Amino acid sequence: MGELDYRKSLLFTPEGVRDLYGEDCEKRLKIQNEIHTIMKRYGFKDIQTPTFEFFDIFSQERGTVKSKEMFKFFDQYNNTLVLRPDITPSIARCVAKYYSEETMQIRLCYTGNTFVHRSGYQGKLCEIQQVGAELMNDDSSDADGEMIAMTIESLIQTGLTEFKVDIGHAGLFRGLVEEAGLNEEEIEQLKRYIANKNIFAVEDMLEKKEISSCEKELLTQLPDLFGDVEKVRAAKEKTNNPMALDALERLEKIDQILKTYDLQEHITFDLGMLSRYEYYTGVIFKAYTYGTGDAIVSGGRYDNLVEQFGKKTSAIGLAFVIDELMAALSSQQVEIHAKEEDIVILYRSANRSTAIELARKLRSEKRSARLMRKNAQTPLDEYKEYGKKNDVSVILYIDDTGNVTEFTLSN
Repeated sequence: MGELDYRKSLLFTPEGVRDLYGEDCEKRLKIQNEIHTIMKRYGFKDIQTPTFEFFDIFSQERGTVKSKEMFKFFDQYNNTLVLRPDITPSIARCVAKYYSEETMQIRLCYTGNTFVHRSGYQGKLCEIQQVGAELMNDDSSDADGEMIAMTIESLIQTGLTEFKVDIGHAGLFRGLVEEAGLNEEEIEQLKRYIANKNIFAVEDMLEKKEISSCEKELLTQLPDLFGDVEKVRAAKEKTNNPMALDALERLEKIDQILKTYDLQEHITFDLGMLSRYEYYTGVIFKAYTYGTGDAIVSGGRYDNLVEQFGKKTSAIGLAFVIDELMAALSSQQVEIHAKEEDIVILYRSANRSTAIELARKLRSEKRSARLMRKNAQTPLDEYKEYGKKNDVSVILYIDDTGNVTEFTLSN
């Protein structure tokens, strides 16, 4: 490869990551800020965690992503480090460290990127931007309902009108497989069958298991148990397992709470919902809309994760997947007003002080002002063309005599 070709190759990004710039970047930041503003109104306080941490923070035993999906490297002491594949374990570590004695609610929110290796790539990004929130030290159904309500309110704030938040419960599946006496390998296999809605395979697996006919029917029907709260009530009639019953009763309570928020039109119960994260212990939920194939928000209760770092506490969290959300907004042609038109102050060096004073005045009025010293050889029309291409609404030209002429640009 020649020197010129090598330099050109450096202009490209590695597979799975990309540049964001211009109006697309402005729109994304506006949406992030709108979600973040809602979280702040709910009383969440910002936290930032490192982009990379020790491998053991995200080890599979904690129920996060598989080792082969992490970007790993070594520090100078030969410790294995990873780019964070998930932000929740990082925050769990922080809570155990900095809030070890706190017994009342802890509300934390964040904006950050996660990094997950995609085998085969298939056009999916490896760097995923998220805005999320975590609520600790509150194991109530009210906390579950509030987090789902905040999710719905945030999505409405972005401009989405047609979306659903699907709600399930990790305890239902755990209770039913406990009742069926399945081992870990069988449980993983059953998860794949349910995820693929392969009812025949589920029936075949359960055929020789000592489980009541009703519970066997319930497990088989899980992929299709999707709808309003009546699906939850019907499922209660088919199991005597305490864990499964607790899960279904919790979902009924959440339904009542969301009715109090007057947000029930945006929710659906999905009793066959499974999560890729094993640390979820209670309610789990995902938001979907048309225009994207994946969830735009995911969340759930993880009451045992923080204890792995030394603090026994309940917890529930959620994360907005910004890439999926932006794809949905674009597909649905939701207008995002993120374009900020600037004022350019064009001046010669003899009028520098006048130009700087004018820029200060405009900025003090919360207006955007760009200073540009005019090149004597560059005609004024070229500056006007530049302005039209770069979100400039007005050029204030200070000529050699100190007079200010205003040129309004039409973009």
